Amino acid sequence: MNRLFLLSITVVTLTISTPVPAQGASSGLIVTFDNIPQRVRRDNPDLAAARLRIQEAIGRMQQAGNRSNPLLGGGFARNGTREGSVEISLSQRFPVTNRLQLEKNISTIELKAAEAEVREVERLLVGEARRALVEVLTFRQRRSLLREQATVSTKLAAFIKQAADKGEESPIDAGQARLEAARYSNAMRQLQANEIAAIATIKLLLGMKVGDVLNVSGTLPEAILPAPSLSPDRRPDYQAAQLAAHAAAENITLEKARRYEDIEAGLAAGLERSEDVPEGFENEAIVGLRFKLALPFWDKNEGNIRAARARATRKEKESVALAHRIRHEAHGSHREMAEWIKMLQEITSNLLPLAAEQAQDAESAYREGLADLPTVVRAREQELKLADSRIEALRSFHLARIRFETAIARP
Repeated sequence: MNRLFLLSITVVTLTISTPVPAQGASSGLIVTFDNIPQRVRRDNPDLAAARLRIQEAIGRMQQAGNRSNPLLGGGFARNGTREGSVEISLSQRFPVTNRLQLEKNISTIELKAAEAEVREVERLLVGEARRALVEVLTFRQRRSLLREQATVSTKLAAFIKQAADKGEESPIDAGQARLEAARYSNAMRQLQANEIAAIATIKLLLGMKVGDVLNVSGTLPEAILPAPSLSPDRRPDYQAAQLAAHAAAENITLEKARRYEDIEAGLAAGLERSEDVPEGFENEAIVGLRFKLALPFWDKNEGNIRAARARATRKEKESVALAHRIRHEAHGSHREMAEWIKMLQEITSNLLPLAAEQAQDAESAYREGLADLPTVVRAREQELKLADSRIEALRSFHLARIRFETAIARP
């Protein structure tokens, strides 16, 4: 058998190549690792719905702190004779505490909390879209790697079959070579299916129709460790939690103010007609001032005050717990990124060159008749696994980076 020819088709350059653009890339929406956050903010339907929370909060703020409407009253009375009376009154309720101002203050805080909640929805959706994009780019890089190996394996299988037909190689080796080539083709189909599922996720997050075309462009950026940060101040959910704690603290004062109900004051005017025998009928005009004041004897709003205090304490503790969790998320994902970078450097600088050297040694030994074909195939398989491990390490790094940047709400 011509071992030099066989050697020429078994040499594989295992690199992470640029994925081939998908068919139809000239039309449809194009997303990249850099522009997908803006696409989500602009087109996601869930985010568009969440933004209406702000309008709801604005409406509640406009309604809060308004005085009650004045009350217009009237009455008419008449007995069996021509005697009778008519009365008209106008009254208004006035708070005896600063309840209305407190309601306005709380509604303003709740508006800011609603804005933070919308940013939180945006943060989570952007993180989900970026993770799906990482998966798509990873699947494409793996397919590109397998495509190179499948090409070589297919040629190798065809050559071994020809040699087996001539009696120069074993038919078992020929069958094994064909099985190896088929295995690569099957793995590529699995990656293609996974990529389609990930693209469907991105289309959903971008609010695209089922039949719309989405083209993912670019490759995964190189692994660069970002500056560490553990501050939770940028997180919208933490901002919302702090605002909720502030509103809960204000609500204690509001519930205390509600111990005293509004005072009601008003003017009343009336005309009374009565008969004074023997003088006859007389008309008498009446003008008066009225007021009502509830006495806090039985209901002092103590239950609501107690509930407000417990709520304020709970909200404060929830804010502290969330800050603690954010710091741990950021610290853990940053350390994870550092470990993946170490692995990438180890694979790229040491393991892949060593695997390439081992493959060359196996091929040299095969050329000299000191090794068999399975040894060469195993060396090539080992190099392929290391190249795939590098892709997996790069994928894991970027997923950890997304978790880190999502944890600290880095734009």
